[in-house]
Amino acid sequence: MAFKSFKIGKYTIDKPIIQGGMGVGISWDQLAGNVSLEGGLGVISTVGTGIYEDRKFSEKTVGKGNRPLEATNFYSYTALQEIFDRARKICGDKPLAANVLYAQSDYNRVVEDACRAGANMIITGAGLPLTMPEAVKDYPDVALIPIVSTAKALRILCRRWKKTHNKLPDAVIVEGPLSGGHQGFKYDECFMPENQLEAILPPVVEEAKNWGSMPIIAAGGVWDHDDIQKMLDLGADAVQMGTRFIGTIECDTSEVMKQMIIKAEADDIKLFKSPVGYPARGINSQLHADILKGTAPKVACISNCVAPCNRGEEAKIVGYCIADRLSDAYDGIAESGLFFTGTNGYKLKEIITVKELMNKLMNGE
Repeated sequence: MAFKSFKIGKYTIDKPIIQGGMGVGISWDQLAGNVSLEGGLGVISTVGTGIYEDRKFSEKTVGKGNRPLEATNFYSYTALQEIFDRARKICGDKPLAANVLYAQSDYNRVVEDACRAGANMIITGAGLPLTMPEAVKDYPDVALIPIVSTAKALRILCRRWKKTHNKLPDAVIVEGPLSGGHQGFKYDECFMPENQLEAILPPVVEEAKNWGSMPIIAAGGVWDHDDIQKMLDLGADAVQMGTRFIGTIECDTSEVMKQMIIKAEADDIKLFKSPVGYPARGINSQLHADILKGTAPKVACISNCVAPCNRGEEAKIVGYCIADRLSDAYDGIAESGLFFTGTNGYKLKEIITVKELMNKLMNGE
């Protein structure tokens, strides 16, 4: 069966493939621009833009790690604008989205920054984004795509948006617990059969029908053409894929991170505690061994990256600063980097172009 185009708000996506918004520095201009060029939806992560191009867009950095000082620098508008401008040079006027975590410090400001920079859509997870419409009230053409993990969450969100802003999602992403990075379930819940993507997707599809028509996008563990077809058969209009796109030449992250995932075995990919308050999935690396030994880099909240961390208090409990350790991964520092990947990351065995990957996903090669 041939995969079809679909619409999100006023924008048409030629191929039903959305690239996951991966930070820090995994999905910026090169990856997102090329995915949109090839007919998918490229997604630019707004997380950690202050470290883009060796921190030259940050007004102030501190310490030997050259860490952006405070959220205003960690979430740099000038860097985000540069990232969007460069992506636009690749994909022209094709749709581009921005991923903004609900847990981010300065959430509303960063959403507005993304709209000013040229985002056609905003995708938000890491919490149920009940106030998301408020952040885009001055940008009526920008489509809103919340991420949910249950039909109940979608129902609560639609009720709130309808009541406060007479607004409904332009699309919704349903994310199961096999994805990389932060999950929408507690640790034990991630392993329950009733919470797997195949189980949670159909109820969300049914709930969405109660609110009119909105595209449903399945995410979390989607790996190949057959997986895409399976999700479409379950009622999804499209899929979102993150980890698979790390294995592309255009992916913006370091070669160190790409090789870490390529060399990983299935048993190397674990769920870890995170300062964000949700479990996060990544590679069991040197960082985690050092946390257990008590020799991991000391936590010093410099960037104030996520509100739930409470200025480093949660980071001290779990043993690492997520902003610093993700930045190290982007910088290619294997010893102290935090390397997020989905459950299927061990299947990644080669680095190919975005064009080649999109062809494989569309045609089942």
